[in-house]
Amino acid sequence: MNPRKLKKIKKQFHKEHTVVHKSSYIQQLEQYGELFSDFSKIKFLINNALLNDRLLRSGLLPQPLPKMLLPDDTQDIIFKQINSKYPQGDPTGDQLWNKYTAALPKLDELLRNFRDYLEDTYGMWSYTNSSFTNALSKYLNGTPVLEIMAGNGYISKGLRNSNPHQTIYTTDSQEWVTENETGKHPVTSIEKLDAIAAIDKYGNEVQYVIMSWAPDKGDQDWQVLQYLRKNYPDIKFLVVGEQNGATDSKAFWNNAQLSQPEDLQKVNQYLKTFDLIDEQIYLVK
Repeated sequence: MNPRKLKKIKKQFHKEHTVVHKSSYIQQLEQYGELFSDFSKIKFLINNALLNDRLLRSGLLPQPLPKMLLPDDTQDIIFKQINSKYPQGDPTGDQLWNKYTAALPKLDELLRNFRDYLEDTYGMWSYTNSSFTNALSKYLNGTPVLEIMAGNGYISKGLRNSNPHQTIYTTDSQEWVTENETGKHPVTSIEKLDAIAAIDKYGNEVQYVIMSWAPDKGDQDWQVLQYLRKNYPDIKFLVVGEQNGATDSKAFWNNAQLSQPEDLQKVNQYLKTFDLIDEQIYLVK
């Protein structure tokens, strides 16, 4: 996101949806934002995290993120800036240097853990940003869609925002509600159905089934793929996840036939990784 757009969105939501109880994570980021206010590259990363947290708290989808990693030359930038203001050996400059460099490891850890914060706070596993859902909406071109294992419904929410007239069935078994934040923060209407039951109910009414970040424990995703192949071979199956990584079962990845046609690659460009997880969207057969 370019700085001008970031500033505009930040200003737009500055006074909306005031949060009374901020998490320790956000409070720490705000403190580091004040500490590093003179360093634009660092402040840019912090502001991205704070802005997108504010958007989610407002019931909106977040914006795409840059790489949430401190630049490799961060210490050089700090050193040069301090040297430009204080002569070598000045105790004030030395104190600032010590203060900044002591804070960098913790700030780096916070930025790297932004996805963990989203999972723990909002039950958001895939980083479903508004640019991604807008592009996905164009790809789907208004065709009827079933989302299974929808969690809190972020993908369906974004699709409904992009095309209010599109038929979208949003379903989830809600079996994870007692274990984590999945299902506790629905952002759209969600029907309580497990994946197979949802396909049985809506399979003859949709052209696409969407599944995002299926658990890497169990093999329900593999069962879904077999069921679609056998009973609904004409349905197009879209899957968001990290191949052979943080999402989905080994059985699924070992048996799925993955493709990313050119029009789907245009959607995938908005799932650029901001951390170590390389999630992508695939057409699966």
